[in-house]
Amino acid sequence: MDGVHDMGGRPGFGRVEEEPNEPVFHAAWEGRCLALHRALSYAGAFSIDQSRAAIEGLPPDVYLASSYYKRWELHLESLARQLGLADADELAAGHALRPGRALPRKLAAAKFADAMTRSSYARPPGAPARFKIAERVRAKNIHPATHTRLPRYARGQVGVIDAVRGCHVFPDSNAIGQGENPQWLYTVMFDGRELWGDDADPSLKVSIDAFEPYLERA
Repeated sequence: MDGVHDMGGRPGFGRVEEEPNEPVFHAAWEGRCLALHRALSYAGAFSIDQSRAAIEGLPPDVYLASSYYKRWELHLESLARQLGLADADELAAGHALRPGRALPRKLAAAKFADAMTRSSYARPPGAPARFKIAERVRAKNIHPATHTRLPRYARGQVGVIDAVRGCHVFPDSNAIGQGENPQWLYTVMFDGRELWGDDADPSLKVSIDAFEPYLERA
């Protein structure tokens, strides 16, 4: 979606400031937020693509004013309501007011390491890859109202296939409950001037991972 989260190449946000000796968490609630997210994901409450889409769906003023883990907290509340895991009154009360919905599996303490390990999203291909290394392609100028992994700055621009990454779960369909719909994934290399114009550094190269439905031959 064309949300405020898609900040790539947009001016006015300033530099990313590094924090010397930054702790893993700035407050205890951030660690609990991560643990809750991983537990719910492991239990099958939602997919990583549904999670990303929920963060993107935060109102722009809320998104920009929130820290990284605050966005996680807010999108977990949103997903809990959307998926019937908790109602607004339960979130306000801070505890369950009625029996919860059963999930596909439970997270036992002995399995927490598994929950913190990202699953593989590679899938068997249903057809041969359409593009090959060194082929020129154009990123389609799409503007979906739902989740997509194609950054706005690359849309309509021409690049070259740098690598073929195999077939993987397609986030655009998985995020909206339309199934995994596996698609070929490529690394596409763009010249900086193709993306940012003649004033860009001529030595700049930008690579993105792009799914096959995002691309067409140039």
